[in-house]
Amino acid sequence: MRALPVGDRALLVELADGTEAQALHAELLRRRAAGSLRVREIVPAARTVLLDGLDEPARVGAELPGWEIPPLPPRAGAVLEIPVRYDGPDLADVAAHWGVPVAEVARIHAAAEFRVAFCGFAPGFGYLTGLPERYGVPRRATPRTAVPQGGVALAGPYTGVYPRASPGGWQLIGSTDAVLWDPAREPAALLSPGVRVRFVPDPPTGGPKTPSGSPGTLFGRPESSSDRKAPSAAAPEAR
Repeated sequence: MRALPVGDRALLVELADGTEAQALHAELLRRRAAGSLRVREIVPAARTVLLDGLDEPARVGAELPGWEIPPLPPRAGAVLEIPVRYDGPDLADVAAHWGVPVAEVARIHAAAEFRVAFCGFAPGFGYLTGLPERYGVPRRATPRTAVPQGGVALAGPYTGVYPRASPGGWQLIGSTDAVLWDPAREPAALLSPGVRVRFVPDPPTGGPKTPSGSPGTLFGRPESSSDRKAPSAAAPEAR
């Protein structure tokens, strides 16, 4: 663990991996709720946690390495269910990488329980962990310039849902009509760190709904060359 000062009232805590980051995030939330830690914002990421709005960042930074951080507590609370149509154009590629039939991708993914590790990239985009390590997949060699809103995708150890249409290089396995970000809603984001999530196949019976034409379709429409072309350097991408 290493705590780095950020400005006058913030610390960036670097951890060894995502599991340690999630455990520290949970402990920081517990201490803030108990009143033993005064901090305005606690923002987890892949292997870091940002503490912003600290009264005494130097003191907290010096004390942090001596804290006893318990393992991530057992998952508790309600599970958010997100309906998903397993109709993504990258199903066959993911199946090949996993070494399973295409229909098994939906079954394996829907059988897992996920946890939002952190949020980023775009408002409402959560990085979800929960699949066994052997099911990690690489990003696409050539990102798409346009991924439809609601695209359910995989990259590395993460599952994500695109909250709006945007460029993206993740492997698309499905789509959902769930609204991930709504400024008129409180809270605006459907997903936040620590939330438990399950993906529920839609339709729930009869197996996954796969796209006609499979590799050449993007959620039911023909996939054009512009969908496959890499985005410009300035374009954001889920990563």
